[in-house]
Amino acid sequence: QVQLVELGGGLVQAGGSLRLSCVASGRTSSNYAMAWFRQAPGKEREFVAAVNSNGNIKVHADSVKGRFTISRDYGKNTMYLQMNSLKPEDTAVYFCATRGYINYSLRVDDYDYWGQGTQVTVSS
Repeated sequence: QVQLVELGGGLVQAGGSLRLSCVASGRTSSNYAMAWFRQAPGKEREFVAAVNSNGNIKVHADSVKGRFTISRDYGKNTMYLQMNSLKPEDTAVYFCATRGYINYSLRVDDYDYWGQGTQVTVSS
């Protein structure tokens, strides 16, 4: 079992920045891939970014590429999402997730464990 807790959401003006954290506990999370997803009201959950187990392979959705950066701190069992140049369309609940494989996936259904989510609201 693994538990995930997201931190760092909030309200920010367009063009601003936020950093989300995902603290993992339970099984050795560093052995597994992790990812960020988001879900806006009335929309399906969508992929944002992912990183493989050893942190050397990362991928970002086209909609956030160049603005968001995923990273991991193995000593703190924490994954981050640095979000810069935020836009109103980035408004959503952001979730972190992990799966029982060293390689990441872009699909929601491929992840076994999820955090409770943290709200990010970007005002125009």
